[in-house]
Amino acid sequence: MALLEPGQPIRKWLLGAAFLYEMVVRVWGWWYDRGWAEPARLPCRVVSVGNLTLGGTGKTPVVILLVEWLVAQGMNVAVLSRGYKRLQGADRLLVSDGVRLLAGPLEAGDEPYLIAKRCPSAIVAVGAKRSDVGRWVLDRYKVDCVVLDDGFQHRGLHRDVDVVLLDATDAGGLDALVPAGRLREPLESLARATVVALTRADSQEDIEAVRSRLRNAGLVVKDLVQVTFKPESLVSVVNGENRPLEGVQGKRVWLVSGIGNSKSFRRSAEAIESTVVGETVLDDHHHYRMDEVHRIEVEAKAGGAELVLTTEKDAGKLSTLLEPNEYWWALRIRANVTSGIEQLQRLVLGTPQQTKQASGEARDLCERTKSNG
Repeated sequence: MALLEPGQPIRKWLLGAAFLYEMVVRVWGWWYDRGWAEPARLPCRVVSVGNLTLGGTGKTPVVILLVEWLVAQGMNVAVLSRGYKRLQGADRLLVSDGVRLLAGPLEAGDEPYLIAKRCPSAIVAVGAKRSDVGRWVLDRYKVDCVVLDDGFQHRGLHRDVDVVLLDATDAGGLDALVPAGRLREPLESLARATVVALTRADSQEDIEAVRSRLRNAGLVVKDLVQVTFKPESLVSVVNGENRPLEGVQGKRVWLVSGIGNSKSFRRSAEAIESTVVGETVLDDHHHYRMDEVHRIEVEAKAGGAELVLTTEKDAGKLSTLLEPNEYWWALRIRANVTSGIEQLQRLVLGTPQQTKQASGEARDLCERTKSNG
């Protein structure tokens, strides 16, 4: 059974299954909450970026932004990721050593590969057990800070800062746990977060819809960090050439995406004043085949498209399937913190002592309301 996509209503007939899933999640959490399971610790700062719902909140551009902040401060940074849906191989894989790429998107996973390309001075490694991968990396390289990609549910590794993302355009995703809804764990788990950030926070109405869900769950959240995603440039899928957005304005385009939130990609394409004549929407982390690429090109040509526009995450997997003269471009997206940037930078960049103090301040922003008032 397919999982819900952003914006879809909950499936009430699956609430019983969601209840059973919630019980499993709570039992797993109790082991850590009560100290029965002890998270492993790495000998450096650890910043986690994660979420409460299934994919599509925009973790990758936020991870890239935080890594850029850390590197700009002269820190040696390592990004640890699970490498979801990568081809089976070694239990741990070095995607980049901070100097050169060492693995492609199929071996590394599309998101770690993109992070490695966008953050060339960062070490990037993948593996299911992040604590083991972290020790493996730290044994080989000098690292000042580790960034965990999609780390909120990975409680087996201690972190100094937990950044949790909620998608402002997917308030309904907070209404039920999987498989009935999109929550990976109960809303009250936000109490573990150091800071909560709303992504795609372009609309005050959307922001208030999320706040309303949190209030209804008994959570009082103040001063949410707000993040928007804006198109930055065009990148050739074939050769990596970078061009300004004006190159697609007024053009008829065919969209191709295999990401967690295809609607967001379409909105971004329309925001740069391109004319969308059609689109191919595939599952998140989709592995492309040559025959699919040919079929997409036939459909795009029949639809009158002047070019094919895809996501930068998809581009890495498509580049080897295209001819040098084919007009496929990727839309590069940048995360912008529009509210709460000082708070977020203090948490991410601070010294361990500053981080501990700021973490305490931030946790006060998200506190469980007592049932007795």
